[in-house]
Amino acid sequence: MTLRRVLIANRGEIARRVIRTCRAMGLESVAVYSEADASAPFVQEADRAVAIGPAPATDSYLNIPVVIDAARRTRADAVHPGYGFLSENPLFAEACAAAGLTFVGPPADVIRRTGSKTAAREAVRAAGVPVVPGETPASQADADLVAAAGRVGFPALFKAAAGGGGRGMRIVRSLDEAAEAVSAARREAQRAFADGTLYVERLIERPRHVEVQIMADTHGSVVHVFERDCTLQRRHQKVVEEAPAPTLGPGVRARLTAAAVEAARAVGYVNAGTVEFLVHGAGDSAEFYFLEVNTRLQVEHPVTEMITGLDLVRAQLLVAAGEPLPFAQHEIAVSGHAIECRIYAEDSVRLLPQSGRLLRYREPSGDGLRVDGGVVEGQTITVHYDPLLAKLIAHGATRAEALARLCAALDRYEILGIRHNVPFLRALLARPEVAADATYTRFIEEHLTDLVAPPPASTRRAAAAIAAFLALRGPAPVSDTGGAAPALDPWQTLGPVVW
Repeated sequence: MTLRRVLIANRGEIARRVIRTCRAMGLESVAVYSEADASAPFVQEADRAVAIGPAPATDSYLNIPVVIDAARRTRADAVHPGYGFLSENPLFAEACAAAGLTFVGPPADVIRRTGSKTAAREAVRAAGVPVVPGETPASQADADLVAAAGRVGFPALFKAAAGGGGRGMRIVRSLDEAAEAVSAARREAQRAFADGTLYVERLIERPRHVEVQIMADTHGSVVHVFERDCTLQRRHQKVVEEAPAPTLGPGVRARLTAAAVEAARAVGYVNAGTVEFLVHGAGDSAEFYFLEVNTRLQVEHPVTEMITGLDLVRAQLLVAAGEPLPFAQHEIAVSGHAIECRIYAEDSVRLLPQSGRLLRYREPSGDGLRVDGGVVEGQTITVHYDPLLAKLIAHGATRAEALARLCAALDRYEILGIRHNVPFLRALLARPEVAADATYTRFIEEHLTDLVAPPPASTRRAAAAIAAFLALRGPAPVSDTGGAAPALDPWQTLGPVVW
């Protein structure tokens, strides 16, 4: 099969990322965009662009018939879903196949099978992959789930079978807490996934979260592209990711990556995906347990690319075209260390997304740095989508060098006009526990007060003065994409001062 034109069913930095690889491969790219994204950088950079509806995602990026129609009208051969939106929706993969389009991802039946946490768990358990002790009671009555928690042992965790991201999840430390936790978890799971099915697992205290990048083709090859550590999380959402995982011994790494390959084979995986694990302990005495399979390219894939020199999007497109994987297992090697942090438009104290105009936006550059950005200066950040502005990645010969480069780059990141999480990230990476690899998945929550402390008043006053100057100076400078950014009303309300 020959691909000529790829429609990207996504937006922001991941759309720009896929466009770059399409251009390098000589493929045409097609962007789809909502009314809110009409002037966004990814729309300007694609070879073609198609408007698909109003700002709300349900009316545009999540509207399967509209996205399929855009692919047909532009005569696209393939659809790359990126991550989020429709990327893990089996109905979208089926709609692409029905329309004669190549879906750049696993088949719909694999997405459906791994989308059920309980089905995926049973499939990998049968393949000999370690799983956290737990049960999925045939009866979903509250009393039977409570009884299952008693058999599994405390502390325990009730989890939604149909989804993730921390939704439909409750920790219980005694039998007295279980009944209320079941009701709360079921309500949240029903709201989030329209499915209130729950299962119960033993809670692994203070684990690390390690995931393995896997790639598989239609010719029977399955390889791992080593692992990433995603332990630094907030409310079950990843904040900082790095590769390779710093606390794994070589023996555990070999067993972990082999287990990921077996898990991929067990579910019939094709294309790029991630097998996620909880890890307890460090070195070669660490134990690991299967968590879930993510059937898409991950937000944090750049750290894997930085340590291996591979282009995972290129591999995705080649596999989707029916070609064998462009690399064998023995050809994949690790060089150095890479760390990524996500730059968000957010109020880091309350963890609330922010909107507004970027009065100033300057990304750092330098040796060992990569920025996968989705915005430019002068752009308005809306309330309609995920507030991710960019991903900042640093590579070094050692972990210490990568961390030092990342911290220095954060110090040079310039963002004015909206609140953002750069000060929070800088405070987090300065913690001695981070340098010493002594963190765990609840580390941020347990140290949050220190991490979100406001900067000195002098810093806030300086930021306010700079923001006022930028707002009053008239037209914004020409953006990095070559187009003039919108003029600013000198009397507009700036909103919260940022620093």
